[in-house]
Amino acid sequence: MAATAGADEKPALVRSLTTTSVPEQVSKEIRRAILSGNLEPGQTFSLREISGQLGVSFIPVREALRELEAQGLVVIRPGKSAMVAPLSHADLHGIYRLRRQIEPEIAGRASKLLTNADIARAEAYLAVFADETLDIDDIYEAHHAFHYQLLRPAATEWDLRILDGLWLAAERYVRLAFAGRDADPDEPHRRWHTHHELLTATLTRNVRTVATATRKHLDDNEQIALRALDPIAP
Repeated sequence: MAATAGADEKPALVRSLTTTSVPEQVSKEIRRAILSGNLEPGQTFSLREISGQLGVSFIPVREALRELEAQGLVVIRPGKSAMVAPLSHADLHGIYRLRRQIEPEIAGRASKLLTNADIARAEAYLAVFADETLDIDDIYEAHHAFHYQLLRPAATEWDLRILDGLWLAAERYVRLAFAGRDADPDEPHRRWHTHHELLTATLTRNVRTVATATRKHLDDNEQIALRALDPIAP
């Protein structure tokens, strides 16, 4: 267990790895720190700082940062430092513009291919949204899995690869938008209800109905994220 930081010590930016480090694990942990806000937008950090906290060499950290830069989460700076990519209105609009071009069409086609087992898995992920005992990271993992489940039957590997990057990029904004609501006792039910509506539309297996519901879901989330972003982004 990591020692508690003293009064004069800087708090850890990332958590210690519990298993043998590989670039994928380093990438996952830095990504978690960014998405949770532990590493803040615009914050700079050194490879030495991260590698020291994770107990790994520069090499896997450098590889992880290249992957995260490709996902738009960090900006690698000259020398041995990096910066968490700033949040911006243009970035948010771009993410959701691309999602609207891809997700509604795939969701409509996928609705006709979903099996009973697929639907049962989606319902299980949906139930997680209303579980007040779970960590927020677990909730977002279930959120990712829920949307993946509804699109997977009609999505190609390239579709999923692109969507995964867009979902991770969007998650920074979504977490910011809903951070102030997490303490609201009604939030778990609101989260469940919103996604239950999407699942209900999916179960009509009507391509147009599903696409419309998916587009509305994206539009609503973007508007919520925009309102949360206004005080801190140009």
